[in-house]
Amino acid sequence: MKTRSPFLNYIADYMLVRQYSLRTVDTYLRWIASYIHFHNKRHPASMGDNEVERYLEHLVLKQNVAPRTQATALNSLSFLYKHIIKKELSLNLNFARSKKQAKLPVVMTPEEVKMLMAHLNKRYYLIAALMYGSGLRVMEAVQLRVKDIDFDYKCIQVWNGKGNKHRIVTLATELIPMLRNQILNVDDYLKLDLNNTEYSGVWMPYALTKKYPSAAKSLAWQYLFPSHILSSDPQSGEIRRHHFHHSCIRKEVKKAVQKSGLTKIITPHTLRHSFATHLLQNGADIRTVQAQLGHSDVKTTQIYTHVLQQGANGVISPFSRL
Repeated sequence: MKTRSPFLNYIADYMLVRQYSLRTVDTYLRWIASYIHFHNKRHPASMGDNEVERYLEHLVLKQNVAPRTQATALNSLSFLYKHIIKKELSLNLNFARSKKQAKLPVVMTPEEVKMLMAHLNKRYYLIAALMYGSGLRVMEAVQLRVKDIDFDYKCIQVWNGKGNKHRIVTLATELIPMLRNQILNVDDYLKLDLNNTEYSGVWMPYALTKKYPSAAKSLAWQYLFPSHILSSDPQSGEIRRHHFHHSCIRKEVKKAVQKSGLTKIITPHTLRHSFATHLLQNGADIRTVQAQLGHSDVKTTQIYTHVLQQGANGVISPFSRL
């Protein structure tokens, strides 16, 4: 693993203590490090608005980044100056903004979803089925715990999703037998781990380890999709069983796309796009879809109605009338 500077280590520790996710920590550190290197390794405390503006313009004019990428870089630097340097950036920063158009979501037909699922490795079938069947993001799916599956009400509880929000999503009845079998597999792993004197239990959020000392070794709190190997906790060094790594899902979906012969640009997130679009096609109210996806603003959800309205469901080509 690449060695960080003491300054970046301090930022990482600051964020971890305040319960930022590991992905957010890595993302912010990457942009902060890039900013520092762009200015010949000057300390951020000796810089300010002007240097941030130059860096953000460089990202657009030289690296041609997308608007969301530039916004992430700005968020990282705003965090740096507000919380670490204690000198907030101006609200009126003047820099060239990326004008790349946001991409329309790629959506599969139900037949294409079947083709993709048929070519998925068995180990990853269920997690992909939950992403399509419940509209989960990749990280939401891999971070599910046994307790999050509610068989009685046929729903899934999503904790600390994007934006640190909680929500309840639907659960396809057809997946229940597979889920029960998966929980049996998790239980087998747990029994094996409990015989290991070095095993410290699953990672627990916030201070729950102190509040519920035995929870880390209970079945309910184990990850639904556990890694097949034990690993060392990067913060504490304790031996734990983590969940699937999100990159594994991406690789397996890519392999399945190649095997199935599908020509669309399909990623795991395409399953979520397809979930939303197919719900709307089947008559679901847009507010219901918004709640299922966990969108704060219905405008974000409306992109799926645009896909439907501008395609064969909304506009008939004049060629069809010849």
